[in-house]
Amino acid sequence: MRKRSRSVALALVGAAAFTLSACREEESDVTSFPDLASCKAQADAGSLAFTAEDCAEAFAQAEADHLATAPRYDSQQVCEEQHGVGNCGTDAVQQPGGGFSFLPLIAGYMIGSMMSGGRGFASQPLVNTANGRFATPGGTSITTNNGAGKLNAAAFNKAATTVGKPPMSRADVSSRGGFGATSAARTGTSGG
Repeated sequence: MRKRSRSVALALVGAAAFTLSACREEESDVTSFPDLASCKAQADAGSLAFTAEDCAEAFAQAEADHLATAPRYDSQQVCEEQHGVGNCGTDAVQQPGGGFSFLPLIAGYMIGSMMSGGRGFASQPLVNTANGRFATPGGTSITTNNGAGKLNAAAFNKAATTVGKPPMSRADVSSRGGFGATSAARTGTSGG
């Protein structure tokens, strides 16, 4: 009985070590930029692992993802409570039943290396948060839109589309604890 317990314990320790190792392998090198010009300038200077063309492609994808997945609110006031005054605009797509929704303005984007998955680079749009940080539509929060660091590769999972869905009201936002509340402050890129 004792020998079996020891074998089970060793197997569990081995499984835990493998799991921790797998978590580290899922991290991606990430660089965030406030705009396309900043990315291109660094790429042209040779300080990035990708080219100016990669910057443009990643930014175009981030813009498209932003329009499809950004949180939408029923009023500019509710949007600005979540993303800061002056950081929201009117959605160009009319909502079902009439009217327009409000969504945060894109405040930059991040690019991550997805080499292990054979996908090259992936991008995510960034929006301002009320606490002065930046977040992806999925709620991954980072400290700056101009820096580099490591994030879990899951930060590049595409958020659910919000196009055609009812915009969030103040009550919806309150019941969820605010934008990105479930995943805020996971990790962040450092300034630099």
